[in-house]
Amino acid sequence: MNTKIIKSTMLVAALGLSTQAFAQTPTADRFSTQSFRTWSVGVHGGVLTPRTLFDGKFRDFQTAKENIGYGGYIKKQILPSLGIQAEFLAGKVQGLRSQLGVDANGDPTYIANSGFKTHIQWSGALTAVYNIANININDENAVLIPYVKAGAGYMSSGADYYNGAVQNNQSYMENWFIPTGIGFKVGVAKGINLDLGYDVNFVKSGKFDGSNGLRNDKFTYAHAGLEFALGKKEKPQLQNYSSLASVRIQSKEESDELRRALSTAEQNAQRDREQYAKDMGDDDGDGVANKFDKCPGTPAGTVVDGSGCPLATPKPQIIKETKVVVTEADRKVVAEAIKNLEFDLGKSTIRQKSYASLNDVAALLMSKDFSLKLAGHTDNTGSRALNLRLSKDRAEAVKAYLVGQGANASRIEATGYGPDQPIATNKTAAGRQANRRVEFTLY
Repeated sequence: MNTKIIKSTMLVAALGLSTQAFAQTPTADRFSTQSFRTWSVGVHGGVLTPRTLFDGKFRDFQTAKENIGYGGYIKKQILPSLGIQAEFLAGKVQGLRSQLGVDANGDPTYIANSGFKTHIQWSGALTAVYNIANININDENAVLIPYVKAGAGYMSSGADYYNGAVQNNQSYMENWFIPTGIGFKVGVAKGINLDLGYDVNFVKSGKFDGSNGLRNDKFTYAHAGLEFALGKKEKPQLQNYSSLASVRIQSKEESDELRRALSTAEQNAQRDREQYAKDMGDDDGDGVANKFDKCPGTPAGTVVDGSGCPLATPKPQIIKETKVVVTEADRKVVAEAIKNLEFDLGKSTIRQKSYASLNDVAALLMSKDFSLKLAGHTDNTGSRALNLRLSKDRAEAVKAYLVGQGANASRIEATGYGPDQPIATNKTAAGRQANRRVEFTLY
């Protein structure tokens, strides 16, 4: 007898190890960046009875008696919906009034003083458990998990059968059986589930109940128990993992992050607008924007250079009521300056190749006492606020350079229009290039 028990134990252990080999690929890598607890153990107790849902009209014994059964299992979860478990079961199955035959109407007849009691010495089975649903979309740990299961097992059992004074005590026999079942699990805590199930076991033997009936015997095990996940407590149990809840939580986190990013962007934009207004202001009224004014706070009426600093020897200005005549040669000087004017990409820094033609414009302004309007323009690439600032900065940079060469700052006006006055379409590269310009107007 001990040899049989050892053999069965080794069979169950081998089946359990085979589930581990079958699921070597890390499950966590398939579903999420986090890891899961995939091993669990369970214990349960319940009622054993020969009465099943599949009895029909004819049964080997008319009346079933309920007895206590108990068991347990160790399970490996391969997928959120599929697990393999090695389980055992013990207890006894009992029934009364053995079937004798049928009467004239074809109804079964039973022997009054008869019955059986089968002792399940041990049983081991390997079953696949399929979770039908994972009911809880608002939490990664499920609240309710209905399941079905089926597999194959091996058991040792012995039946005591009596018919009146006739006793038939069988020795323990080993038989294959097919365990099937339905049930559901309730998540009572992280890593702990209440397990409620109804199993029907089909025994491949006609003598499980001691009777020589032609049908294979079967019995029911209705049970309740607890399942405990193995592993680190901070990890979720794969069986209880809800991918829908995980996606919902991840989407919420991404939405919150996007809202924070948009709020930060708006704060940065407001800061840039305030800084632009401060930079382009002229607090001391000397005609040089604060950004380019290296000598802020100069007294009103002070003649300053292009950097906003007072000139050491201001040149006397003689106001003459003369008519300004702009010749074709004058326009050519300005046109050459516009043609050669280049800035660093996205900045208001004038490139050195533009200095020569700008020097000619400064000389023209001083020699003929012209006034000059500088109008900065951009294409529509980027935000309007950014383009307004860039166009204004570039016009101011040209003014600062000309004043630095001796031109009268009070006769030069610098304005930025951004993308508001295009001279070509912004839908083509050539059109956008034409729109990025600084216009010189002599008067």
